[in-house]
Amino acid sequence: MPSFRQKLMKFLYPLIMRLSKSSSKGKVLKNENQAAAPVPFYDLASQLNSGKQLKFEELRGKKVLLVNTASNCGFTNQYEELQQLSEQFADQLVVLGFPANDFAEQEKDDDKTIEQFCQVNFGVSFPLMKKSVVVKQGEQNPVYKWLSNARQNGWNEQAPDWNFSKYLISEDGRLTHYFGPAVSPLSETVTSTIKAPQA
Repeated sequence: MPSFRQKLMKFLYPLIMRLSKSSSKGKVLKNENQAAAPVPFYDLASQLNSGKQLKFEELRGKKVLLVNTASNCGFTNQYEELQQLSEQFADQLVVLGFPANDFAEQEKDDDKTIEQFCQVNFGVSFPLMKKSVVVKQGEQNPVYKWLSNARQNGWNEQAPDWNFSKYLISEDGRLTHYFGPAVSPLSETVTSTIKAPQA
């Protein structure tokens, strides 16, 4: 069952999105020069919350949207939008959720509880990873090290600045966009980049 706070956040979600849009949380960054990654994206892997390993090599040929998530955030309703996005573009896109407790203690639950919360409240069926650290520090998940280090991804230094920051990878493994938390997964900004043919 969602907590009172979670119910309140769900109710306030449209207002939170509207108020955040013009802040840094509405930021969109683009790989303008189509820089290739010095360290191949497909060399990476991550641990699913089941404990199994997901090799990113298996994702070759599809776009990939990587999102750091949390269960008690004003943006938590984006789980629902991410699920819709993954269904709408099932043939073109893989959504990967990375639960993290890096911002204001908004993800204190363990992996099993997170998975149940997502399935029961938002019908999430896209892959969720084991809870990890996504911000720049010693324990940073290697996937997020790649996403926020230009020496690895070719251009971007932006680490998540809050929960539900989004990174889009092209069909050939290039990091093409960063979308801030206040950019809805179902916005034209995001969907148009998914529909766009590979450059």
